[in-house]
Amino acid sequence: MFYISEVEDYIRVEPKLFGLPTIESVEKQLKETYTDFYDKELGKVLSIIEVLEVGEGVIIPGDGAAYYRSRFKLLVWRPELQELVYGVVAEITNFGAFMDLGAMKGMIHISQTMDDYVSFNKTNSLIGKASKRTLKQGDLCIARIVAISHKGGELKIGLTMRQPGLGKIEWIKEDTLKKNKAEQKALKDEEKAAKGKGGKKKK
Repeated sequence: MFYISEVEDYIRVEPKLFGLPTIESVEKQLKETYTDFYDKELGKVLSIIEVLEVGEGVIIPGDGAAYYRSRFKLLVWRPELQELVYGVVAEITNFGAFMDLGAMKGMIHISQTMDDYVSFNKTNSLIGKASKRTLKQGDLCIARIVAISHKGGELKIGLTMRQPGLGKIEWIKEDTLKKNKAEQKALKDEEKAAKGKGGKKKK
């Protein structure tokens, strides 16, 4: 889920930025500090939106840098359980697939890719035994987050596509067409049955 978070922190501004206006030096330092930054509570920082306030600078002897108490806004993405995510298959392995979600990567175990017996193919793809559906690198998919782990200080996101409305975009379109055809057929059958009953009159 995307959030705009307001943060207050002491920002360590390096001496190389001292020649710039204070707010500009703090903004540049924030961009350096928060590039690829992830925190369990805050989430993955995508962008520095705005520096709202910069206090007086403090220099610590023996450090050389200046510390400014600053208030700023960040655009972050924080994964949440049961959240739907849209992504691209980045890598296929014999145990599943890794999906690029934009801000981060998630992993789909082979058993969670589709409602079928799935095997790893020599063409570097996953294939369903009965459906013959294939999942390969570059495929666009919709998945659901079912596990979030921070073991060892590293974030791991577990995904599933074994639910209605999830999976490879082409599969979702195929399933929608099948469902619509089945509904239309059922409606026609009901109409025929109703006409059959109404057509016979008692004398």
